[in-house]
Amino acid sequence: MCDTCGCVSPSSKVVDVNQSLLAANEAVAEKNRKHIESLGAVAINMISSPGSGKTTLLEKTIERISGEFRIGVIEGDIETERDADRIRAKGVPVVQLTTGGACHLDAALTHKGLHALENQLGDGKLDLLFIENVGNLVCPATFNLGEHHRLVMISVPEGPDKPAKYPRAFIGSQLFIISKTDLLPYFDFSVDEASKEALQLNPELTVLSLSSTTEDGFDQWLDYLRSLCR
Repeated sequence: MCDTCGCVSPSSKVVDVNQSLLAANEAVAEKNRKHIESLGAVAINMISSPGSGKTTLLEKTIERISGEFRIGVIEGDIETERDADRIRAKGVPVVQLTTGGACHLDAALTHKGLHALENQLGDGKLDLLFIENVGNLVCPATFNLGEHHRLVMISVPEGPDKPAKYPRAFIGSQLFIISKTDLLPYFDFSVDEASKEALQLNPELTVLSLSSTTEDGFDQWLDYLRSLCR
């Protein structure tokens, strides 16, 4: 249980502390947004359960458009540099943030990551900054990191009921990606059902379905990123 994001037994004291923490987080998030914009970048906060395919999506995205855009990545995990190592192998600047047990990134930790990432930039500029949050559909939805866009992802093996079960993640996002669509023949997953439930929560969501393995639907994802950088 994480006592910094409200998933503890409610009490007036806990509510007061959480409200104070979130207010402080919002203040730092606004500073982060200005910092990101000073780098020339659009930031995307990526939220999903563990194993939904965020890192694989980033790897394939970097392969496809790193020659078109200057890309930087901040990786969030409880422990290890494994995801950062995968991104580093693609030749783009990346910083690993380990939370040491916390189930989400917050604005203060992201702020440290921004400075560390900036130290790696040759000309100090980026077009796209991806922030891969800790794998969790609950706590990351609560904390603004200073991003411009929030992406929520679920994979076909997880089932189509995640929007109904984790509404806050979808209400606060601009993009919903259904990943691993190459596995649709092997799972009882309705793309229409998942899309419909997400859009009922947030009619403004853009919904994409894709496979990072076969690249089916990948062009629509890349076009979405291009639209953010215009």
